[in-house]
Amino acid sequence: MTCDLSDTVEYVLPIGGERVSINQFIDKKVSFNYLHQINCIACGKKTNKSFGQGFCYTCFTQAPEASECVLQPDKCQAHLGISRDAEWAKQHCLVPHVVYLAVSSNIKIGITRKTQVPTRWIDQGASFAIIVAETPNRHIAGTIEKFLMQHYTDKTSWQGMLKGNVMETDLLAEKEKACQYLPAELKQYCTADNKITEINFPVNQFPAKVKSATFDKTDKVAGTLTGIKGQYLILDNTNVLNIRRHNGYLIEMDVTD
Repeated sequence: MTCDLSDTVEYVLPIGGERVSINQFIDKKVSFNYLHQINCIACGKKTNKSFGQGFCYTCFTQAPEASECVLQPDKCQAHLGISRDAEWAKQHCLVPHVVYLAVSSNIKIGITRKTQVPTRWIDQGASFAIIVAETPNRHIAGTIEKFLMQHYTDKTSWQGMLKGNVMETDLLAEKEKACQYLPAELKQYCTADNKITEINFPVNQFPAKVKSATFDKTDKVAGTLTGIKGQYLILDNTNVLNIRRHNGYLIEMDVTD
């Protein structure tokens, strides 16, 4: 899903050649039917199985979008002229990145391209976020993140996030501590931008329990849409469908009042 930050996050779901505004369907019955077709999000070819959230096996092992540095940015070597695709690296690795602290349920450390703020925070279901440092490339941002992982987790507790359990924290104070943790050669990238971004999601009521639904186990996921947070649709205030998990799946959507 693509998204836009306003008073409440606005979501758009690409289905086939259409872009469907999803917020309008909250409190309505929705049905998603899997049509038994998966297309690789990189090359477009049909694949029997999705790897790494949307790739065929060949692209998963060869495409720049599935490079090691996507999950382990400190191992990015684009600044040394080493990458799966030089042009892709120029646009995705050798550009300004930010290191941030975000609160979805727990507080976490993360990085993203500067142009992906606040989209990355919304995708992770963060309620609050602050930029800690800004770097000229992915490798330095990944190095800062790796160092700060001694003090903060880099994982989002997706179940806690979907239950609306947001830890109370002073993000500005945490940013100051994070910068103090860094050695001098990395501390220089800490930014004076102390803006805390607050994100409100279209959720009527957070579920007490969450149950994950996947098209790898069922052909149909249906229920009343009771909220959207991160990349998850909440159905019947219990079942959750991770849209990003199903990148490349051919789906038919029906809506009734």
